[in-house]
Amino acid sequence: MARYDFRTPRLHVEDRLAPGARLVPPPMQQHYLKDVLRLKPGDGVLVFNGADGEWTAVVAEGAKRGVALRLDAQTRPQTAPCDLHYLFAPLKRSRLAYMVQKAVEMGASRLQPVLTRHTQAERVNTARMRANAIEAAEQCGILTVPVVAEPAALSNALSDLADGRILVFCDEDAPVADPLAALAAALPETGEKPPLAVLVGPEGGFHADERALALAHTPVVRLALGPRILRADTAAVAALALVQAVLGDWG
Repeated sequence: MARYDFRTPRLHVEDRLAPGARLVPPPMQQHYLKDVLRLKPGDGVLVFNGADGEWTAVVAEGAKRGVALRLDAQTRPQTAPCDLHYLFAPLKRSRLAYMVQKAVEMGASRLQPVLTRHTQAERVNTARMRANAIEAAEQCGILTVPVVAEPAALSNALSDLADGRILVFCDEDAPVADPLAALAAALPETGEKPPLAVLVGPEGGFHADERALALAHTPVVRLALGPRILRADTAAVAALALVQAVLGDWG
């Protein structure tokens, strides 16, 4: 049996989930279920809320207004997400949407936009970011939607990191030839997976003062992502893949 059901539509909801519960989705989801998917009474969907696991639900009979769903049974219990914060300098709209989607797919549990001297985007629409994160979770079988934080100055975002959270600082000037070895050296002797934060900056790079701020965090792993300069959205995927393979929940 496949680990995930990718044929049945998945829907993120805000309601608590329990056997026999009746859900009435909000208007946008009503439109999606009724007019896009054209579901009829008895058709099935999967629902999740980030707390109660994943459940099967069916379109209820006799729904007078729009679409109502009746919960049936839990298909997967809730699992704890990887404790991985992704800190990034925001990009312009389409590339930001791509980066958010990929960060969700790669297991980020918190998305923290950070404002740097060379940040490209002047405004960050966190509501749109959350919508992109929800869509990625719905499509990829993920049970938890990451927290989408409000933009913060880099100094504030770094000072808010809890003591003991490893900061993986992606810096094109880092003198690191083997990023996998550098990450492996940060693995606790107990072998337990540590809380993590990954920082990727703007395409203009970090200012010297910003680099000093990041390096002052303890513990910190300073990484270069190879011999080529990557666009910020590509760097997100590269960095998160490296971190998950060595320190995260892939092992």
